[in-house]
Amino acid sequence: MAIKLKSPAEIEILRENAQLLQEILQRLVEEAKAGVSTLYLDALAGRLIAEVGGRPSFKGYRVGRHIYPANICTSLNAEVVHGIPRADRVLQPGDVLSIDIGMIRRGFCADLATTVIIEDTPRSAADLLVVQTAHEALWEGIRAARAGARVGDIAHAIQRYVNSRGLSIVTNFVGHGIGRQMHEEPQVPNYGSPGQGPLLRDGLVICIEPMVANSEKDLIEVEVQEDHWTAVAPGATAAAHFEAMVRIRAAGELPELLGCGAFERVSSR
Repeated sequence: MAIKLKSPAEIEILRENAQLLQEILQRLVEEAKAGVSTLYLDALAGRLIAEVGGRPSFKGYRVGRHIYPANICTSLNAEVVHGIPRADRVLQPGDVLSIDIGMIRRGFCADLATTVIIEDTPRSAADLLVVQTAHEALWEGIRAARAGARVGDIAHAIQRYVNSRGLSIVTNFVGHGIGRQMHEEPQVPNYGSPGQGPLLRDGLVICIEPMVANSEKDLIEVEVQEDHWTAVAPGATAAAHFEAMVRIRAAGELPELLGCGAFERVSSR
């Protein structure tokens, strides 16, 4: 699949979708409290997406024979991504909760993720370090997303920061281009060498999404559970996932942040 640069009109729709989705994600973070089930958050997300004229892009998403059954992904503690919301998954103080959310609206997609610690009560300093590092690694990647640079420059910036904190990068999943499809070219890994990969050009819109865990190796692969979706970091106590939609601008200009899951807080009240 070729890389698709976006027109100003297309970027305007993507910007609008990303900002609406960011507001929805912030609402979910506000509701993510001890005693709340992840299924409640899923139902709320579905309702809020419908209210802005969108539909969830995750529900019905197919990988092989397996179809994702929910509106959002809610991953707890050592789960990295694709955790399925359930009524019996009730949030507890200290839980590390990652929320991944996608929407289709006006023919274009939006895709964001955040991680919070429930009730501002980390179970350990190690868990808090994972969330803070993933949060900062996203900004490292965004700062590297300049016209004339390459995808590998983003990947290297993320990996360098995460590994410098003694933490692990998940290799199974990567960032991606976004537009009419949720996953477009180019792939945007979270590890790699600078100066490698596709050129970043004005009009490219990408999702940058580091996934970090406190496993022992610099690079790790997840283990997918029996539900065919939930991805767990082996040997970890916590994993974190942040995602932003970024527009590459003209040479010499800073990237435009269309929408971002890295809010000021890394915990929920």
